[in-house]
Amino acid sequence: MAHAWDPVLALGTTPGEERLAYHGAVPARVARRVALPDDLEPRLRSGLVGRGIDQLYAHQAEVWRLARAGHHVGVVTGTASGKTLAYQLPMLQTLLDDPHARAFYLAPTKALAQDQARGVRDLGLGRAIRPAMYDGDVDRAARAMARKHANLLLTNPDMLHVGVLPHADRWGDVLANLTHVVIDESHVYRGIFGSHVANVLRRLRRACANLGREPQFLLASATVANPEEAMAELVGADVAVVLDDAAPRPAREIALWNPTLLDPALGLRASALAETAALVAELVARDLRVICFGRSRRAVEVVQRLARETIGARAPHLRDAIAPYRAGYTPEQRRELEARLQRGDLRAVISTSALELGIDIGLLDCAISIGFPGTVASLTQQWGRAGRSGAGLAMMVATADALDQYCLRHPERLLERPVEAALLDHAAPDVRHGHLLCAAYEAPIREADDAILGAGAYAAALRLTEGGELAVTPAGIAHTGRRYPAAAVSLRSGTLETVSIIDGETGLLLGTVERSRAGRTVHDGAIYLHLGESYRVASLDLDELVAVVEPFDGAEYTRVQSLEATSVDAIEQERDTLGVRLRYGAVSVTERVVGYQRVRLPDHEVLAHVELDLPAQTFSTRALWFEVPGALSAGCGDPLDCLHAAEHAMISLLPLHAMCDRWDIGGLSVVDRSGATVPSITIYDGHPGGVGITRQGYRRFEDLVRDTRDLLRDCACTDGCPSCVQSPKCGNLNEHLSRDGALLLLGRMLAEEALSR
Repeated sequence: MAHAWDPVLALGTTPGEERLAYHGAVPARVARRVALPDDLEPRLRSGLVGRGIDQLYAHQAEVWRLARAGHHVGVVTGTASGKTLAYQLPMLQTLLDDPHARAFYLAPTKALAQDQARGVRDLGLGRAIRPAMYDGDVDRAARAMARKHANLLLTNPDMLHVGVLPHADRWGDVLANLTHVVIDESHVYRGIFGSHVANVLRRLRRACANLGREPQFLLASATVANPEEAMAELVGADVAVVLDDAAPRPAREIALWNPTLLDPALGLRASALAETAALVAELVARDLRVICFGRSRRAVEVVQRLARETIGARAPHLRDAIAPYRAGYTPEQRRELEARLQRGDLRAVISTSALELGIDIGLLDCAISIGFPGTVASLTQQWGRAGRSGAGLAMMVATADALDQYCLRHPERLLERPVEAALLDHAAPDVRHGHLLCAAYEAPIREADDAILGAGAYAAALRLTEGGELAVTPAGIAHTGRRYPAAAVSLRSGTLETVSIIDGETGLLLGTVERSRAGRTVHDGAIYLHLGESYRVASLDLDELVAVVEPFDGAEYTRVQSLEATSVDAIEQERDTLGVRLRYGAVSVTERVVGYQRVRLPDHEVLAHVELDLPAQTFSTRALWFEVPGALSAGCGDPLDCLHAAEHAMISLLPLHAMCDRWDIGGLSVVDRSGATVPSITIYDGHPGGVGITRQGYRRFEDLVRDTRDLLRDCACTDGCPSCVQSPKCGNLNEHLSRDGALLLLGRMLAEEALSR
């Protein structure tokens, strides 16, 4: 069947300039429906029928059955599969049945919460259901009204952490009557952030239990490899998970696009942003509605500007039909953009991941991802925005990043690969520490609280009394300070000791960074990105834990030079595989930043090298490591060059196996020229305490090595490039790298696997 986008895709098949790396199709799927439940509250039934809903998808009915039986329930189905209605029905049923009942809806974005509020109001349930927002956009008076009168509070984990739990005196009535907690897009809560949120939810459960209430949790998620495990770890209780997706799915075409290769030897390609903008303009010119996802505010603004310029030259009346959507807008601006999307006034929206989640933004024809978004789950979410009423086009435009290039060279592995596991660990010591302080402030901690806060919580709190942060009292372990500690616990940091990043012009707090990582990210002179905007660091004070930054509009970035060392604290697992002894456990990482380079965009020319004198930073984390016997590395060239390249490439592909970003992982290659120790590679979680990223790498080590071998084998460069072994975060400034040596080493390791069979 011909589609309006066919001529656009044909542009990528020009002889000598082939950019369409893959073109395939996903067939449509018919729905499986069942009757509305017999015990559905009459007003709720009427509201559904009024919206044209007289049947449920089979998975929605299963969620209803499990929820009514009293289980915590998770629904893990595809984009646009009706997950919202699945969790809304049991929650709204209870709110209609019990005039005193209250519910929390937790969303990772404000836009998603607003969309949920609109959806509930559209059911026409009147004053019986009273939704209200409770987030940073709401003023104090409106928050007080919501707390008193709303029975459905739409909020987020941050507000729960600092605005609700420390103030039980104000929230007692809500918590004592809390029947449901909805956690939407629960796959977002992974890594450090997810580990913190898991503790916040345990604190919420304890606060409710102290008032005689046990709320039911209803979770919705994009597909993850370990839904039962991840959801149970998030809420601290068993969750019955519904996986059988019974929703219809329209046919979808998939296209993978690789920008023009400008220099094969160096692996240099044309700008992914420029090529994406051209594609957006071509699609809009053919009367197609497009959503395009960029990784940063800068990417969003660049693509939007270039696309508007291109379409403006061809069809001036369409210039204003292309708009950006990103964080940083006022609530009113965001609501207006969402309304224009639903009305169809916009032909294309260029967005950060803010619109990746399940917001109803009308019917779209095409979804474009600029680069692999980090996980197969995110890519599926982004692509799922297209073709909601009929056939759609899903595209990915690759960057020069090694992971992107791997995906385009092996499209079948991308498209057929199982989704990643969501990794989090509520008991990670550096994460749990702050939440025990918060919990002790909210109510004294007793031994019995281990049932909710998690095994070992009381013992960990008892250890904190040795430092005077907590004290043993007749009522339990209590907080000793007057100020509530939640304000000092960032949900996005692995430690309590963080550096505040302050805009020197406005005095506003832009964010925080762990002290152990400050030298790498906010050293003097560093270019710091916040929501896609560039700032230059004017000063870093590690004593006062403050970095002052200033807006920067130059076309450059910085990369640090550092010295690293690791030491093993404990071996937790080990096994023989691929000719090496593979280990996993606790390590201490010491890093000292000694300088940085200023690098010009877009040609990556080094403008200057600046020396720094910063103190070494040490933190404890988890890692996998293996020693490389001489028989494997013999003939691979300089051992350091070989191992260093292999380490970089393995780190670049680890996100395919664990829900993480390359920036969440560190690594070190060690070669002792004296021969006293065997050469080794260590890959570690980049956050203090670790959150399970390298544990997943340990479990999937053989697959990781195989993927890395294929990446190096198939790269078109002559001696290593950004698409295979060069890393944007290399502390050695990408020196001492041998792609061929790493390829030979990994090939020999896989040969050892074949011999062992």
